[in-house]
Amino acid sequence: MNSKDSLLETLAHSKIYQEYERAFGDATGLPLTLRTPDAWQVAQRDNVHQNPFCALMASQSRSCAACLQVQQELSNQACSGPATTTCFAGLCDSAVPVKLGDQTIGYLQTGQVTLRKPTKTGFNKVRAKLDALKVPGDREAYEKAWLESQHVGRKQYDGAVQLLNNFADQLSAASNQIAIRQANTEPPAITRAKAFIAENLSEDLSLGDVARAVNMSRFYFCKSFRKHTGLNFTDFVARLRVERAKELLLNPNLRVSEIAYEVGFQSLTHFNRVFRRVVGKSPTAYRGKLAVG
Repeated sequence: MNSKDSLLETLAHSKIYQEYERAFGDATGLPLTLRTPDAWQVAQRDNVHQNPFCALMASQSRSCAACLQVQQELSNQACSGPATTTCFAGLCDSAVPVKLGDQTIGYLQTGQVTLRKPTKTGFNKVRAKLDALKVPGDREAYEKAWLESQHVGRKQYDGAVQLLNNFADQLSAASNQIAIRQANTEPPAITRAKAFIAENLSEDLSLGDVARAVNMSRFYFCKSFRKHTGLNFTDFVARLRVERAKELLLNPNLRVSEIAYEVGFQSLTHFNRVFRRVVGKSPTAYRGKLAVG
């Protein structure tokens, strides 16, 4: 499991996601999945709100391949923002990217709904596609399941996707905090190093300074620090400084330049560049969003 998958798994088991998934399903009746960008499986499988037609489709290898193709198209479209695709059965799926800085680490996905009320006449086209795909199974069972598909109005569905877009921002912020924290038991020297960094964050810290503070060679400290934190020294310090800056941006009386130097950046340009890379937006845009919120 790579670091992104591990981070996403931590998010998926977090209290904030578990509670939101349950509340989202209760409020909308829609399924919700947090999945990796390269997940090769049918979305919403085994979800309590899964569409019964999609459940039948997922049980057949031929139809599963068709569904996976739709999933891939959705992932390609949702790299930069919310996207929606419609499958041959007229069912909509939507995905919203969850980011760690400017990198997409996963998607919040919902859907398997029709924006038009399903009718027996409408199933004729679906039946023809099932036949073309040579999907085995009782067509009456497929028809019954398809007619039970949840029908959602366009405005209501767009509102649900917007809720996911807002929640994705929260998960993106949480992912940055998790990336900083130690996931596994770490050696005392690494714990001391992290404490030293936090205490001297406003200073011009170097890897050599921290290595000497914990009595380790530069080479061994660099290797051990990355192993136990999942980040190299530079990225760890940058993310910690950005988290401190986000707290200070809550104070409208502090200028962005003051905050940059307060958290240890030696230039405003460097601060803006690192902040955008980690958070996905500039410090000014981030502060503006806080004000609107």
